[in-house]
Parts: sequence; C-alpha cells; structure tokens
Amino acid sequence: MMGKDYYKILGVSKDATDQDIKKAYRKLALKYHPDKNKAPDAEKMFKDIGEAYEVLSDKNKRDVYDKFGEEGLKGGVGAGADFGERVFNFNDPHSIFREFFGTNNVFDFTFDDDFDVAFDFGGHPTDLFNIRANRPVHGRTKKQDPPINHDLYISLEELLTGCVKKMKITKKVMNPDRRTTYETTKVLSIEVKPGWKEGTKITFPKEGDQGPGVVPADLIFTIRDKPHAIFKREGTNIIYYATISIKEALCGVTVSVPLLDGGTIPLLLKEVVNPSTVKVVPGQGLPFHKEPWKRGDLVVKFNITFMEHLSPEARRSLMRILP
Repeated sequence: MMGKDYYKILGVSKDATDQDIKKAYRKLALKYHPDKNKAPDAEKMFKDIGEAYEVLSDKNKRDVYDKFGEEGLKGGVGAGADFGERVFNFNDPHSIFREFFGTNNVFDFTFDDDFDVAFDFGGHPTDLFNIRANRPVHGRTKKQDPPINHDLYISLEELLTGCVKKMKITKKVMNPDRRTTYETTKVLSIEVKPGWKEGTKITFPKEGDQGPGVVPADLIFTIRDKPHAIFKREGTNIIYYATISIKEALCGVTVSVPLLDGGTIPLLLKEVVNPSTVKVVPGQGLPFHKEPWKRGDLVVKFNITFMEHLSPEARRSLMRILP
C-alpha cells in the first residue's frame, strides 16, 4: 500500500474501532492545532491528522483505503476496476475540526480524563488535566459570563396597544483570529405584547461581549411600569383618583373620568362619597396578556378635599343639619 499511512498518523491499529479513531483524533487535533502548537511541522501534522480521521471514520473511504491505499482514494493507479471511478474530495482540516468540536477555537478546550497526556500552548507535555463535564463531551464546556440585566420602562398606553421597542447596544466581537476583539453596535427589537405584566423578562441569548474562552452573557430586559401622571396599575386594572370637595362628596356630583385610550366618561355620584368609596368602570383597564380581547377595569377612588376655613354661621348651620 503506497502513500500515507493513516493508521500510523493517528497511532491506531488497523482493527481500530470508531471510538478508538475519534479518541485519537480528538487528542492529536488539539495537540497539533496550528493556533496552539507553534512547532514547524504542526500545521502539516494537523492537516494529515484531519485527512486520516476523515478517511478512517468513513466506512466507504476506509474500505477503499484498506484495499488500494491513498492513491486509490485520490483516483490514482491501482484503484482497481471496482473503485477506479471513485475519486474522493477531502475537506479542509479546519472544517473537520469545527464539525468535530463545534467551534474553530482550540482555546475553548482542555482535556478530560480520557487523555493520557495534556500539552501546553507550545506542544510540550504538561500535567494531566482531570476535568470532565457531567455528560460525555469532546472538551469542557466554556464558562458563560453572568447575565446582564436592564429594566425596560413601558407606559400604560404602550401596554394597552402593544409596541416595538428598539435598543442600540455596543458590544465586543471576536476578530477572525479568535483572540482579539473589536467594538460594534447592534439594534435589538422587543415586541411588547398588550397587557404584559411588570416583571416579564425578555432574554437575548449570548448578546454580551465576546472574548476568548468564554460564552457571551445573555442580555435580559425586565418590563417595568413607567410612572403615569394620573393612573396607577394593579394587574389588569388601572386606578384613577378623582378629587372632589366635601360639598360634592355629601351632596352629589358628576365626575368626568379620563380613559386610558383617550376621551372621558361621566360618572354620576348620587350617594354620599367617603374616602373608602370605590366605583368601577368595566372593561376600561389593560388587556389580559393571554386573552387580549378582554380588558380589566378602570377603578375610581376618591380624594376628598376640605375647606380650610369655616365661618361661625356655616358651622352652626352644619351642626343643625348634620346628624
């Protein structure tokens, strides 16, 4: 068999199992990755390791290689009548690495206890790492930065109809070398649904700063009620305080109550109004988030104002009239 000895390159026997081949590739690819290993032959070794893994991990390619060698795979002489027309195209070794590990960044990984030896950045043996995840993985999981939290204040009018909020963020992004970063801006959009409750959280996964060896933080926006000039929110209900005089409270009055979506509604008060009196205007509150066609109520409460001075005559009149 002419050409490269893929079994020797990976350091496995000709009867190696798929697991043996994966284990050997995992170990050698991390050892000889040219971003990590600066030895003169590292890049060539990395290419040969990727090529060997691509062949031996694929049953069809491995069968051709076992019968006809490297020349058979690449369409050379000696491929035989059965395989002469089969010319295999080989992937870039970095593509193979990315497909195997799920990333191009070799610095994302350390070794688990399946490995016999670990290597430092120069390709020299160091102490063995003994780090494993809770489940089988190719390398250790990168640590994610803590989430970044922001409050997003929404007006009651916006919660009534829904709206779209746009936030411009500045963050660090990795350069192609996977070691240095640059700053960029991005606009995030949040579609605020009618009736969202205060405390609702919207998460943008991994939109924080990028950096070598870490998973970017999640950005979390928490909905907060923006203070309103005349209304206060209680769930899907909104509270309005009407100010009336002691005379109006005792003798009756029609109060013009403002509505959240504009306009007013008259509220006739015939009975005596005291500080605990509550009136309800149905269906003029905020939408129910899960049933936006339904709305809460407008709850009217009262502030009763007293006169600052009372003449003796008025006092005597009230003493006669009031029980």
